[in-house]
Amino acid sequence: MYYPSSSRHDAKLVELIVSRVQALLEYKELVITQFPVALDSHVEKVIGCIENHSTKVCMIGIWGMGGSGKTTLAKAIYNRIYRTFIGKSFIENIREVCNQLISRSHLHLQENLLHDVLKSKLHVESVGMGRTLIKNRFCRKKLLIVLDDVNEFGQLENLCGNREWFGQGTVIIITTRDVGLLKLLDVNYVYKTDDMNENESLELFSWHAFREEKPIEDLNEVARNVVGYCGGLPLALEVLGSYSSQRTKKECESMLSELKIISNNQVLDKLRISFDSLHHHEKDIFLDVCCFFIGKDRGYVTEILNGCELCADDGLTVLIERSLIKVEKNNKLGMHPLLQEMGREIIRENSRKEPGKHSRLWFQKDVVDVLRKKAVSTFSLYCFSFLFHVQYISGVRLS
Repeated sequence: MYYPSSSRHDAKLVELIVSRVQALLEYKELVITQFPVALDSHVEKVIGCIENHSTKVCMIGIWGMGGSGKTTLAKAIYNRIYRTFIGKSFIENIREVCNQLISRSHLHLQENLLHDVLKSKLHVESVGMGRTLIKNRFCRKKLLIVLDDVNEFGQLENLCGNREWFGQGTVIIITTRDVGLLKLLDVNYVYKTDDMNENESLELFSWHAFREEKPIEDLNEVARNVVGYCGGLPLALEVLGSYSSQRTKKECESMLSELKIISNNQVLDKLRISFDSLHHHEKDIFLDVCCFFIGKDRGYVTEILNGCELCADDGLTVLIERSLIKVEKNNKLGMHPLLQEMGREIIRENSRKEPGKHSRLWFQKDVVDVLRKKAVSTFSLYCFSFLFHVQYISGVRLS
C-alpha cells in the first residue's frame, strides 16, 4: 500500500544518511612538500610502530628542531593511513593559533577537533566542558588525530589528555620541538627527525634549484657548498634551493657570499621561535654554548655554568629536549650550524658594528681589540668566575 507521507519521511532520512556518508568520505589528502626526498623510509618506520599498537590507543610523537620536516612527515603519514579511520582531524600550527588567540586558544582547539570529527559545529564554553564532550563523543570511535607544533602541555591535556577518551585503534600523532611534553603524555613512541645526509641534501636542493635530481654540471661545486652550509636541514635546503632557481652561474656563485643575508630572513627567524620560548637563564646557557662550548664535555660545561649561577643541570636538559643542542659521542655538546649562527646573530643584532657592546665575544681578534681600546672598563664577578673556570678559551663573556 502507498503512504505518501511515510515515503516523504523515508526519502528525507535517505537524503540525510547520504549527506552524512558523503561528509565522512569526501576528505581530500593533505598537500605535502613538492619534492618528498627520502620521505618514504621515515613514513614506513612510523607506520610500523603504529601497526604494533593497532589494538590500543596509540600515541606517537615526532620530535625535532624547527625546519627539520616534522609537519611534512606527519602529513605524509596521515595521507597514507587516513582512509581506515571514520573520524579524523589534522590541527596545524597549534603554537601559532595559541599565540594569536591567547585566552580562548584551548577552547578554539577543542571546537576544531570536535568539528573535524563530528562534522558539526559545537560551541565550547569551558575547557572542562570541551574535555567532557571529547570523552563522551569519541570514546567509541576509531580516530586519526594529528596535533601539529604543540608547545605547551595544556594543549595536549585538553585535547587528548586520557587514552580512555578514545576508541580502540585510535592513532594520535603529535609534532613538537620539545620532547619533554611527549614524556609527560607518556606517548608510545618518539620518532626524532634527524638531519638529512649529504646525498639526500644534494637531491632536495637540486630539485628546488634545478628541477632535477642532481645539480647542473657547471654548478655542482656551488651546489655542494650551499648544501654543506645547510647542514642537512630541509627548510634551509628548500629556501636556498628556491632562491637559486633560474639564476645564472655567476649569480649562483655570488650567492655563497650572501648566504647569511638570505637565511636570516627565512630560516633563522623560524629557528628563533624555539629560543624565544626559553626562560632567561636558559637563553644565557644557549648563547654561551653556541659561542664557547661546542665540542666541549657536558660535565665540564655544566661545572663552569653552575659556577656562574646558571643552573646548568636543568638548563642543558631543557635545551636538549627542545632540540637546540645535542649530546654527541664521548658526551660532547653539539649544535646545528644554523642554530649556532642564529645565536651569534642574536648577540650581534643590537650592536652590530661595536663588538665592545656585545654580551659575548668569540673571535680572538675582537677580544684583543676591545681590551686594547678599553671599550669595556670592568668585568662583573660573573665574568671573573667564567674566566677562572675556563682553562683555554677563544672568547669571553662581557657584563
